[in-house]
Amino acid sequence: MPIPEKISALAPEMTAWRHDFHAHPEIGFEEQRTSEIVAKALEGWGYEVHRNVGKTGVVGRLKVGTSSRSVGLRCDMDALPMQETTQLAYRSKYENRMHACGHDGHTSSMLGAAKYLAETKNFDGTVTLIFQPAEEGVGGARAMLADGLFDRFPCDVVFGFHNAPKLDVGKFAIRPGYMMAGGAFFDIKVQGRGSHGAHPEHSIDPVLTACQIVTALQSIVARNIGAVDQGVISVTRIEGGDAYNVVPDTAFIRGTARFFKPEIGKLLEENMKRMAKGVAAGFGATAEVDWRLIFAPLYNTPDHAAFAADVAAELVGEEQVNRDGGLKMGSEDFSFMLEKVPGAYINIGNGDSAQVHNPAYDFNDKVLPYAAAFYARVVEKKLAAG
Repeated sequence: MPIPEKISALAPEMTAWRHDFHAHPEIGFEEQRTSEIVAKALEGWGYEVHRNVGKTGVVGRLKVGTSSRSVGLRCDMDALPMQETTQLAYRSKYENRMHACGHDGHTSSMLGAAKYLAETKNFDGTVTLIFQPAEEGVGGARAMLADGLFDRFPCDVVFGFHNAPKLDVGKFAIRPGYMMAGGAFFDIKVQGRGSHGAHPEHSIDPVLTACQIVTALQSIVARNIGAVDQGVISVTRIEGGDAYNVVPDTAFIRGTARFFKPEIGKLLEENMKRMAKGVAAGFGATAEVDWRLIFAPLYNTPDHAAFAADVAAELVGEEQVNRDGGLKMGSEDFSFMLEKVPGAYINIGNGDSAQVHNPAYDFNDKVLPYAAAFYARVVEKKLAAG
């Protein structure tokens, strides 16, 4: 079936919400305005609403019929701490705050699906709408889980989506099994001994040591991970000292690691700690590694990935759905929810837009009906009246 007329008719309203959210972006755990707009809208449509789940998250529940089955739908609400460069009429009103990842569109499309489901009630069971804060690397999914998300609001299955720049509008992509990489941030503190820059022989130079550690880290993937597996270690910052003629006491190495299997992530962590400490010891210095898991690898349960692809194919045709999309080295903290409840995560084409996390990015309003229809049909098919 194509996009339902009732959802197509909601396009102007979803667009208005989206433009308002875009103009008023809020970063992780600061989504007070966005959350209140969401909560009031859900209340107005008859949902049971729970505020402040995971600090600034919102959960809405709607039960229809007598079935005990429950489906969860999730979207993210937060913006990024970056400066927008577009000249859109609805561009960000705030300095260094921007919806550069499309979460304004994700939230608006789920509101559209919520309104449609409340009006049509064409399902038998409970739909749980999860409006998540703080997806952008600051722990929103984990915060909601720590607040008892699936204990308080049980779900048999949970689904989410993300827009995909350079994938045509009206196209979908998904893959069963691992789809997106897990991600960790790391900080390595190298402790040496400072001296005057003219007399480095009196120092244990942490900057030189840090440079050697960075070089050595590149061997971890090359010589510890099998060729059929994948992993990335990227050092993105080296810091040390504040004067031209002083060897400092300390230096810092910072960066990220990505991987598709939890055991590969553990291998990267263990080898990084061993390598950093060993290299530092060779120079008479010490090294402490702080490894922080920010994203688990995102795993789509095969049956639910196939189901999500079937829903998409009903909406746009089988030829518009890639059921074997490529692995993505980017990360997504919906992965933590999928560790607790089976489900799937799908990409929906955003057309020829700038890439996400780019100051020129904008969510494509033409995507809103496709995303809302996907959410709605997932519920109607999973909770079909028997």
